[in-house]
Amino acid sequence: MDTILKTENLCKYYGSGQNEVKAVQNVNLQVENGEFVAIVGKSGSGKSTLLHMLGGLDNPTSGKVLVKNRDIFKLKEDELAIFRRRKIGFIFQAFNLVSSLNVWENIMLPIGLDGRKPDEEYVWDIIQTLDMQDRVYNMPNTLSGGQQQRTAIARALAAKPDIILADEPTGNLDSKISEEVMALLKMSAQKYGQTLVMITHDEDIAQMADRIIVIEDGRVVKQ
Repeated sequence: MDTILKTENLCKYYGSGQNEVKAVQNVNLQVENGEFVAIVGKSGSGKSTLLHMLGGLDNPTSGKVLVKNRDIFKLKEDELAIFRRRKIGFIFQAFNLVSSLNVWENIMLPIGLDGRKPDEEYVWDIIQTLDMQDRVYNMPNTLSGGQQQRTAIARALAAKPDIILADEPTGNLDSKISEEVMALLKMSAQKYGQTLVMITHDEDIAQMADRIIVIEDGRVVKQ
């Protein structure tokens, strides 16, 4: 298998001297193309900081993040923004939908920002896979939490990224809807050939992954 995502001695420190916090310490990991990896750890273990660096949303203190053998932090800021939009899809716990846009417009937003013509047939296939075809003209405030998260998943998948990074994607959902959303996310990633990296503190959700990476105090202790 091809390695699509790799870190080399990745570190993120905050503060200095006695106040220095080592959020991520010398993390070396690799993710294969098409793999579903769960990163688990307690609150404050550094997993969110790690995920943000994997997606180029936060700069490391030292070390590298390689996506398809490309060191993303050697890109200029505008190049990195374009790279993120095209190669990486993000799913957040808070959904992050634009309240003034309907479901269809929210899903299409990243593609529009990139100035690309959407593959509408592909997007409709995602919407039907996620069972949101009857809600495409709904505004976010008329949707349940599960429907909002499905919209966020569709938005992440629609731009055809190579990697989906999911930050506690079921954190605001009850257990039944969490399992449904995760099953849909896993099925979608497999169907569209995407690599999925998810952080969670929920052991049951983590068990759905192909592989689990455990992080404690900013270090990978098991993978």
